[in-house]
Amino acid sequence: MSTSADATSPTTSLANHAYEILRHRLIMLDIAPGDPINEAALSAELEVGRTPIREALKRLERDHLVVSYPRRGTFATNVDLTDLSTISEMREALEPIAARRAAHNLTPERRADFTAAIAGLKALEATDEQRTLMERDLDVHRLIYSSVDNPHLSETLIRLDDLATRIWCLVIPGIPDLVTHIREHIDLLEAILDGDEQTVAARAAEHVREFDKTVRATLR
Repeated sequence: MSTSADATSPTTSLANHAYEILRHRLIMLDIAPGDPINEAALSAELEVGRTPIREALKRLERDHLVVSYPRRGTFATNVDLTDLSTISEMREALEPIAARRAAHNLTPERRADFTAAIAGLKALEATDEQRTLMERDLDVHRLIYSSVDNPHLSETLIRLDDLATRIWCLVIPGIPDLVTHIREHIDLLEAILDGDEQTVAARAAEHVREFDKTVRATLR
């Protein structure tokens, strides 16, 4: 059985650090689908031991971001576009719940965070780099998930959003107006600030449907 001391041990902290860095690289396709994961190189780069790296990779395998093969090693998973339907189905069911809870759980601090997020989205320009736009998209989703006060829901949504983001990154070159799609979050965030749970649920579901439709249009 794990103890609270185990949860805050140096090895665990280093594993968490490695996990967050590698997860971000994998979902943003900085580590390309199918690429091998070199434990020794990562250990040297991140200045952590091999044990934290291996612990991080175990978590990433549970997230379906890497896959390990006996005697072959660990690789970034391929982005399977046929997963889009199942990912969207789950997100369309869960994103409205998260949005409603975010609207219900507003605090002064969260209200300030959502207000800042809206301002940031309004300031986006069509000339902004795709990387900047994608990072802002991730930030918005993480802000909502952090406000649900339900770790099981937020962890599930983060995992699904990570997989959706990999698909998003893959098709971005075929999206003519990415900034407009990112700005679609503004109405959702404003409804959260209004505390309108019914409206935010509808807008969250519509956002998932628009994402799915946009990806499919790009793949034609």
